[in-house]
Amino acid sequence: MSIPNEALQKLVQEIESQAISSQREINVVKTAVATKQRDVRLLELTASELKQLGKDTKVYDGVGKMFVFSPRTEVEKRLSSETAELKSDISNLSKKLHYLETTHKNSRDHIDQIFKSGGRA
Repeated sequence: MSIPNEALQKLVQEIESQAISSQREINVVKTAVATKQRDVRLLELTASELKQLGKDTKVYDGVGKMFVFSPRTEVEKRLSSETAELKSDISNLSKKLHYLETTHKNSRDHIDQIFKSGGRA
């Protein structure tokens, strides 16, 4: 039994649009992961530089175009919490990326299967 040409064409278009959408989202997620990984490296570098300073060294946070004195413990807490938050975001984005890659692969597999079967159900 074969599927009518119009229905087959509509099915292929739907699957193709899903694959294209998944590919776009994959690119967006990959960019977001790369940005967050860069931010994590920057925060970790800042934390390591801070640890190398003496305990009595004054620490300042940038606020807009000026710097404000901040207790060292607060700066260290902020750096560690931001790092943990970014790592959590990266983990969630990695899961989303895996889902999107699976969706894209399945869409491509379905299209290939339709063409190999010649439109038979």
